[in-house]
Amino acid sequence: MAQEVTGTIHFMDGSKIALRWPRQAGTGSQIIAANVKKALEADRMLVEVDGALLLIPLRNVKYIQLSPSPKELPVGVLRGAQIVT
Repeated sequence: MAQEVTGTIHFMDGSKIALRWPRQAGTGSQIIAANVKKALEADRMLVEVDGALLLIPLRNVKYIQLSPSPKELPVGVLRGAQIVT
């Protein structure tokens, strides 16, 4: 069974949406890193949910939290950080 990923999209207006899906990217580290890089450069996110397609313009998104983090990430990603308040 594929590992599940959870994601929470936090919008600029303070609202949020939580999603869960099976891991999509495959197993090759270069493929995973390339897919993460492509997502970071996109201007929108497309998500199929219960047979409907959501188009989410990223200009309305404050941040996206994914868990677990992909094992392979593009160069320049700060790893092992913690949120402190």
